[in-house]
Amino acid sequence: MAMNRVQFQAGLSMSDFLDRYGTEPQCEAALVAARWPLGFVCPHCAGTSHCVLRVRHRQTFQCLVCRQQTSIIAGTIFHSTKLALRTWFLALYLLGQAKTNLSALSLMRSLGVSYPTAWLIKHKVMQSMAEREALYRLDGRVEGDDAYLCGERSGGKPGRGSENKVPFVAAVATTDTGAPRRVKLSPVSGFTCKAVADWAKCSLAPGAKVVSDALACFAAVTQAQCTHEPHVVGQLKPKDLPQFNAINTTLGNLKTAIAGTYHAFAFSKYAHRYLAEFAYRFNRRFDLAGLTQRLVVAAATTKPHPEHRLRWAEDGC
Repeated sequence: MAMNRVQFQAGLSMSDFLDRYGTEPQCEAALVAARWPLGFVCPHCAGTSHCVLRVRHRQTFQCLVCRQQTSIIAGTIFHSTKLALRTWFLALYLLGQAKTNLSALSLMRSLGVSYPTAWLIKHKVMQSMAEREALYRLDGRVEGDDAYLCGERSGGKPGRGSENKVPFVAAVATTDTGAPRRVKLSPVSGFTCKAVADWAKCSLAPGAKVVSDALACFAAVTQAQCTHEPHVVGQLKPKDLPQFNAINTTLGNLKTAIAGTYHAFAFSKYAHRYLAEFAYRFNRRFDLAGLTQRLVVAAATTKPHPEHRLRWAEDGC
C-alpha cells in the first residue's frame, strides 16, 4: 500500500526547531520579523525612525518621532508575559506539530510550567488559530453536515435534542473529485434556518455549492447566494454515501482526536477554540515544516487576550 505523502511528510523536527528558535535572541528576531516584515512601524504615529532599547530584558523600540516605546510583545498574545519567548515558541511548535491534539496537562509537562499557565498558553494559541481561521471562507463544492460535541446525559434526551450536546456545522470544501481542501467547524445555536443562514454568510463564499443530507435547515444557505444539493440519506451507511466521504472522514478524525486527548472541557464555552485548533492544523497539513512559522505570525498579529476574556463564552459571528 502506497504511503500518503501528506500524512508521512517530514514536518519540522525538534533539532531543526532548536536550530531556528532555541535561544531567546532567535525568538526575538523571529517575532520582530513576523510583526514588522518591512521594518518597524510605530503603532502610535506610524513613524519608522526608531532606536532599539532593552526594557526589563525585552527588546523595545522607541519611535524617534513621537518618542513612544513599543515592546516586541506588546499588542500580541505574548503581551505582559513573564515567560521566556523560547517557552512560548516551544508551545507553538508542540501545538502545531501534534498529529491530533495536545492537552494542557501534556503541555504543562513539556514546558515545565504550572497547569494554569499551560491552560492559558494553550487557549491563547487556540484563540490565534480561531481568529486566523475566521479570515477564510469555503468556496466551490462544499460538503456540509450537522454534528455535535459531547454526549447524552444519563437519563437525558438522546439524539439531536440532547441537553448536553453542543451543535456545530462541519463543512469541507473539496476538489471536483471529492478530495478535501479546507474545513470549517462552527458552533451554532441550533440547526434552524436562521442559524444556518447566519453561518453561511460568515463561512461560505457566494456561489459555493453545498452538498448535504436532507436536513431542512441547510436549504437556508441559498440566503448567502449559495446553491444547495440535498441527498436523502435514510438508513444508508457512510460507505454507501461517496458524496459525503470527505466530511465523514474529517468528522471521524475530529472525534477521535478529541476523545483520545481530552477527558473533558467546557464544551458550551470553549468549543469554538477546540474546533478551530483541529481546523487550523488540517488546513495547513500540506506544509508541516512551515506551520510553526505561520503560528508565530498568527500569534504576533493577534491582539492580547487576558484570562478573563478567554473565559468568556464565544462571541457571535
